[in-house]
Amino acid sequence: MTGSRSRDDAGQAFPIYITVVAGLLFLAFAYLAVGQAAANRNGAQTAADAAALAAALDTRDEITDKWVENILDPTKWQGIFAGVGVDFNGCARADQLAAQNDATRLSCGSVSQPYPGYAVVVKTNKTVGDSIVPGVEGKQSIESATAVIEPLCEFKLPGEDADALPKLECDGGVEWTLDPDDLTDLPGPEDLFDVHLARANDE
Repeated sequence: MTGSRSRDDAGQAFPIYITVVAGLLFLAFAYLAVGQAAANRNGAQTAADAAALAAALDTRDEITDKWVENILDPTKWQGIFAGVGVDFNGCARADQLAAQNDATRLSCGSVSQPYPGYAVVVKTNKTVGDSIVPGVEGKQSIESATAVIEPLCEFKLPGEDADALPKLECDGGVEWTLDPDDLTDLPGPEDLFDVHLARANDE
């Protein structure tokens, strides 16, 4: 009787074992699907960040060039540092960086607040791939990013009769004294501006 009961118990336990194993396999595949989707979203966010930063860096250089062109007219400096009179043509660079990160740019436009910059939206070229979750196999992730060009320097306009140019007082205690008769040593784009991704509470 004991041997028969043991065989019966084993027979009853086997379906339970199969059910448990099947459940664990399902959970494993579900976690894999979640991981695939998360990786796809991360790829999209990386592409969006890179595209927005590239566009902003391109325009940062344009703003610096505009400032150099008008360096002898300090009354224009403030507007130039805010992007006034500068062509925001950085979306071509956004396209390039999106492509390098295996994504496609969906939209790209300039922003003015909190600083001049770009808002970019991209879509991954790759899909999530095979998944046990119905309907997500062909899903592509879409993410956005905003990069801004923040001025690092402040200045005070001289009096009307002054011949000197304003002194630039920049972050970190760096000062630039500009001589209108010798403009060979000027701050570069990286000295004048910080390009960074805008945080949600900055927008």
